[in-house]
Amino acid sequence: MKRVFGVKKDKEPPPSIQDASDRINKRGESVDDKIKKLDVELSRYKEQIKKTRPGPAQEAVKARAMRVLKQKRMYEGQRDMLYNQTFNLDQVAFASEGIKDAQQTMSALKSANKELKGMMKTVRIQDIDNLQDEMMDLMDVSNEIQETLGRSYNVPDDIDEDELLGELDALEADMGFETEADGVPSYLQPDKESDFEGELNLPAAPIGHAAVPAGRNNAQAEDELGLPAVPHASLRG
Repeated sequence: MKRVFGVKKDKEPPPSIQDASDRINKRGESVDDKIKKLDVELSRYKEQIKKTRPGPAQEAVKARAMRVLKQKRMYEGQRDMLYNQTFNLDQVAFASEGIKDAQQTMSALKSANKELKGMMKTVRIQDIDNLQDEMMDLMDVSNEIQETLGRSYNVPDDIDEDELLGELDALEADMGFETEADGVPSYLQPDKESDFEGELNLPAAPIGHAAVPAGRNNAQAEDELGLPAVPHASLRG
């Protein structure tokens, strides 16, 4: 049967955009190489035309140069066409990649949307409100516990704050009176000076000249300090 009908061949997959672009780029490079060779040949013919005199020889060189120039124009046209095809393929590849990116984005959004819907089913606003209320109640209970544990022992509850403030003011006044009176320190206040002098019991300072004892009428005169006065020069000799 295979000999009569033959075997069905598998179809080759169509070339991708990248494969077609690579193939066209190789052809373009081959055409560029041919154009470069023709440019070298044309430059040689130009030198020959400059060196030869006008006449049949120069005309023959010009004819060969014209033929090479025509080939160059043909290859340049092919190269431009290949470049246009490559440009079109690049545009198609860019559009194809953009569509693939859009597909991946849509797939990711659909997956995220499905996951978000599943999560929203497990979370309700009422549950959040109830949780907030429970947290507030727990905070109130915690504050009450802290206040209870922070109470002081053996402290009467019926203390008048005004009375305490009055006692505090009186205490501050007493402390100020003990430390300073009219700006004078306590150790220099008048009520303590008498005690200070009494403790020393010092004699009073002498006032005026000392009395002359009896029987010393002829004693020498004394100066202000009680010492014998020096006689004046007029009384000497």
